[in-house]
Amino acid sequence: MITKRLFLLCAMVLAVVALCGLTLSAAGKPNPNTKVTRIIQTNSAGDSVDVIDPATNKVVGVIEGIEVNHGAGVAPDGSRIYISDEAQSTLDVVDAKTLKVTKRIPLTGHPNNVAVAPDGKRVYVAIAEAPGGVDVIDTSSLTDMKTLQTKGPIHNPYVTPDGKYVVAGSIRGKSVNVIDTQTDETAWTLLMDLGVRPMTFSRNLDGSTKWIFVQLSDFNGFAVVDFATHKEINRIHNPDLLPGKSIVTAGADPSHGMAVTPDQKTLVVCSRENNELFSYSLPDLKVIGRAYLGGKGAAWVTLTPDGKTAYVANAVTNDVSAVDVKSMKEIARIPVGYVPKRNTTGMLPAQTAD
Repeated sequence: MITKRLFLLCAMVLAVVALCGLTLSAAGKPNPNTKVTRIIQTNSAGDSVDVIDPATNKVVGVIEGIEVNHGAGVAPDGSRIYISDEAQSTLDVVDAKTLKVTKRIPLTGHPNNVAVAPDGKRVYVAIAEAPGGVDVIDTSSLTDMKTLQTKGPIHNPYVTPDGKYVVAGSIRGKSVNVIDTQTDETAWTLLMDLGVRPMTFSRNLDGSTKWIFVQLSDFNGFAVVDFATHKEINRIHNPDLLPGKSIVTAGADPSHGMAVTPDQKTLVVCSRENNELFSYSLPDLKVIGRAYLGGKGAAWVTLTPDGKTAYVANAVTNDVSAVDVKSMKEIARIPVGYVPKRNTTGMLPAQTAD
């Protein structure tokens, strides 16, 4: 009887050890369905794109072989990363697990930035080469379907939060072009007095677009455009330089890059001239914070999905500043490739970080 009990006890111990081993083994392998937040940082003077883990503020992957990469977008399901390739005038499709280019889609002209539709079915690519427009990429066939006509070549395209419109800005055309995504026809166009640079949006409670925030050439600040009336309703100057600080002259424009937090309470705005990231309260647009950056040449900004951390591309010092949005303090500087500019946030497979 004692021998039998000892045998059963040993068998139970061995089973527990085996189960623990299996559990630990499984824990060491990421679930293929698990998605993790990543910051995709393009480097406009090189052939690499960096993938940053916001949990560690370190580069955990590199996409190679895309010369003069410009804009980046991530498929909503995390399967692909889309990069505009200035050297070859293509939209490059990257497998999000392997970080390898799987296809280069020829475009109708030299590209700038890109935008991915919320449903992932289309990618909109800015064509900066005259006469310009927005190329529409079908993501199922990976072909260039058509070019949306605009007033002037396009620098940056965006899709409104509800997915109903593409908003495309032209520097040379000094225009905001709003295109209906159902008909692919221009809904309205607003002419500005200066070239149109980066934009972002605030939403109404029903998810529709309330305001377009528009940065402009040679202006250290932004305009506010009411989406319903198609009119500029305000123009905001960023604050003056901090005492003892000097203007950063490198870079094309004084203020370039902006984003709205998911809770719609805060607008963050890059100032290259001040070398700062400003935060404005919404909807009253009062300055509530400013973060002086350790790097230089603030060129673009993206937010984590929770809106707690902003990542600012420093094009002069070849790094990215991580800024805590609540305290408006720089919490990390991450070395990246040469002349980082556009960046975006996406959910990628956990294996990407391996």
